[in-house]
Amino acid sequence: QVQLVESGGGLVQAGGSLRLSCAASVRTFTNYAMGWFRQAPGKEREFVGAISRNSGTTYFGDSVKGRFTISRDNANNMVHLQMNSLKPEDTAVYYCAADSTSLYGVATLRNDYYYWGQGTQVTVSS
Repeated sequence: QVQLVESGGGLVQAGGSLRLSCAASVRTFTNYAMGWFRQAPGKEREFVGAISRNSGTTYFGDSVKGRFTISRDNANNMVHLQMNSLKPEDTAVYYCAADSTSLYGVATLRNDYYYWGQGTQVTVSS
């Protein structure tokens, strides 16, 4: 069983930055690759980025490449999403998710992730 709790969302002006965090309650955090997704009103849930179990691989969706980074702290069961140069179109609920099937890489499909957090709202004003 994995419980995920996101934090760090809020309101920011375009061009600003936010850092989201996800705390995982799990016995062995390194058994999971971690991902971030987002969902805007009326839209499908979209892959944002992911990080492998040992942080050796990260991958991002095209819409955030070059602006967002992901890191993880395996000692403290945390994963972070650093979001820079935010745009109004980044406004969404952001979800943290855990994937137990990717051994060395990352997954980008929603169905590859079994455990999900409740989400945190990010609003970017123009």
